[in-house]
Amino acid sequence: MRAMALRSSKTPLVLEERLAPAPGAGELRLKVEACGVCRTDLHVVDGELTQPKLPIIPGHEIVGRVEAVGSGVTGVRLGQRVGVPWLGHTCGHCPYCRSARENLCDDPLFTGYTRDGGYATHAIADASYCFPLPEDGDPATLAPLLCAGLIGWRTLKLAGPADAIGIYGFGAAAHIIAQVAIAQGRRVHAFVRPGDRAAEDFARSLGAASAQDSDAPAPEPLDAALIFAPVGALIPRALAATKKGGAVVCGGIHMSDIPSFPYALLWEERRLLSVANLTRDDAREFLALAPTLPLRMHVTRYSLAQANEALADLREGRLQGAAVLIP
Repeated sequence: MRAMALRSSKTPLVLEERLAPAPGAGELRLKVEACGVCRTDLHVVDGELTQPKLPIIPGHEIVGRVEAVGSGVTGVRLGQRVGVPWLGHTCGHCPYCRSARENLCDDPLFTGYTRDGGYATHAIADASYCFPLPEDGDPATLAPLLCAGLIGWRTLKLAGPADAIGIYGFGAAAHIIAQVAIAQGRRVHAFVRPGDRAAEDFARSLGAASAQDSDAPAPEPLDAALIFAPVGALIPRALAATKKGGAVVCGGIHMSDIPSFPYALLWEERRLLSVANLTRDDAREFLALAPTLPLRMHVTRYSLAQANEALADLREGRLQGAAVLIP
């Protein structure tokens, strides 16, 4: 097998030849068809998430075909297409797992961070954390659903029954969940990197009611704001734009420091929430919902050997939608 591996943080990925591993008990070996390039991968590579298992193969938006089945696995057939998300394993016995909050598990494994991921021709995954995917869909357009879509979905759910929604940072997750919210009859206002007119046009093309710089005032008071950019300074701006009783939900795993802000921005029962990982129920809900919606997935395809280029394009804001590696 071929893989792009991270040997140490803040260094480029290295193309390696390895023996394809055999699946252990409860595992599957997948032949990877596509793997999305997520901002979390960038946080791992850039050393902002500080405890990866090194060396590590990044990538947690995996679309693959089952090539081998480990002992004890049932209900899966060879050749079946499945998807693998960020949450790769949970302990099943900590207080969080026992209370249907496995996303907060005390002893988890994360795909592409603490277990090898999908920047490779083959990947090993826990069968209990693999999800059936449409057999006839384009794997490149399915891949972003497995994190950008799932985290976007959990973020939207935590926002509650909001009609006017502001989305700060219009990348892969935002471009998916904006379409979901619009299909549900909500008004979406996009807030993009200042001066990024291409991102504004992109947001409007997907049905956003407005698109403006992230430091601009909202065109109407927001019922909720979803933040996908890793910029802590957006939190006070989003709180200032949100109505009494509204929610600001941070959908990323890493953000820069939040500047101080007056208590008045949080008062009047505004809620400030973070999203941590996902649950398998989130995955089942969203992956069942997505095919029923008129989602337009915008992806830029890269070869496996171009993984560093894809990460650089994401880092520098040169992408609209999602980046996907095709082994």
